[in-house]
Amino acid sequence: MRTLKTSEAAAVLNVSPNTLRAWERRFGYPKPQRSPGKHRLYTLGEIAALRDALQEGLSISSAISRARESVAADTHVLVGALAAYELERADAAMEGALALRSVERSVEEVLLPSLEEIGDRNGTDSAPWALAARWAGEWLLRAQRLSPPPSSRPSVLLGDATRDQLDPDALALRALELCTTRIGLRTVTLPVTGLAGLGDVLSAYEPRVVVIAGGEEVDDDVARWAYRVRASSGALPVLLFRRGGRADRTRTTGARHLASAPTIAAGQLLDLAEGSSRESIADDLEFDDLATPAPSRRRLSA
Repeated sequence: MRTLKTSEAAAVLNVSPNTLRAWERRFGYPKPQRSPGKHRLYTLGEIAALRDALQEGLSISSAISRARESVAADTHVLVGALAAYELERADAAMEGALALRSVERSVEEVLLPSLEEIGDRNGTDSAPWALAARWAGEWLLRAQRLSPPPSSRPSVLLGDATRDQLDPDALALRALELCTTRIGLRTVTLPVTGLAGLGDVLSAYEPRVVVIAGGEEVDDDVARWAYRVRASSGALPVLLFRRGGRADRTRTTGARHLASAPTIAAGQLLDLAEGSSRESIADDLEFDDLATPAPSRRRLSA
């Protein structure tokens, strides 16, 4: 996927860099990535879609709407392919998405929403969902294998509290793994039910941040695992990713929710792992406990 610097993107659109940044602030489009040096990088596909719309004589707001519709069409194509059980066409739909977006945004804006629609249509206990979820899980694993190797940046420990690979939260966890890897963090994912040998793995990876992802495992098992992790590695920050809501919570224990969007959550983890101000990061994280909302599950005692 080709990306453009701010000056290059502005030249394609025949506007100044200041105008391009003003559009980004006002309309949220085009939406840039960030280079390792924090510089804006725009995808060529989005810039080209906006240029084509502007060349039709549309106002900037209408042109952005048109460009967004063009980009959103990829989701409809993928849903159609999965609904028809045509997995080769689903692969092609993701290739088309990658022509317009980064890998991370293709996952967040096309793959995950498409799977959510399949789940809404058929239920996540159905055969169509199982086929689509297995395809998506395999696609995410392939994408992660093709990602650049992790840099020397710190490690993040992901505690897998999902049901199995067909759990919708398991796909979100795979997406988080991909996003954290692609920004250079080392990640290791372990089931929260696995305690044997946990200290040896932690000694090898020396994580800076712990994330508990998913809401299937009961609170006692999660609390036991988190206690063992902190006993081995110190008082690491423990964060939650897609672990239930907050409506029926009775108290808190200090854990915080990452954003549900994998790209944003990965950025929050990078800031924490690299030692950015925890007070400023805490403003972006939602306060909650480690419990899941199911009434049959026991609440954490600490």
